[in-house]
Amino acid sequence: MIQQNAPLIRDASESDIPAILAIHNNAVTETTAIWDSAPVDLDDRLRWWRDRVTSGYPVLIAEIDGEVAGYASYAQWRPKSGYRHCVENSVYVADRFQRRGAATALLTALLGRAEESGRVHTVIAAIETSNKTSILLHEKFGFQIVGQLPEVGHKFGGWMDLTLMQRTLPGPISPSVESCE
Repeated sequence: MIQQNAPLIRDASESDIPAILAIHNNAVTETTAIWDSAPVDLDDRLRWWRDRVTSGYPVLIAEIDGEVAGYASYAQWRPKSGYRHCVENSVYVADRFQRRGAATALLTALLGRAEESGRVHTVIAAIETSNKTSILLHEKFGFQIVGQLPEVGHKFGGWMDLTLMQRTLPGPISPSVESCE
């Protein structure tokens, strides 16, 4: 049996954006994981990364054998101030690195960051209902299905259902982030 290297999880840097772009655009063109219909360009992903980082949200990379195998992030779920303690997470892994522990390592680190932040109370995962792999991954981390929205998306000539999953994090919210700014 060949021993495979465990993923190294680290913060994404600007030099990782082309790899993030490739993973993102593959998910757009080949899967129902991202509900966009057209690939984006490098400037779009750079803006996305900068917006997340300057807002204090993590963008993490899973690196396997020196290559970006996947990425994960979260940001505020909805823009209203009442949702400031609720985030939506995203985890994507390149096809050739599937089943090597990258998604598990990324979600472990991402939830750790959410707990450590003192800002996050609830994490939402919005998953296309036929994506059983992602649903099972999130269940493994204590997410529960809290709703299903039938036929709210359309891609590849068909209607898509959305499964909403939620995990409430332990611990109090830091008092310094309680006020509505």
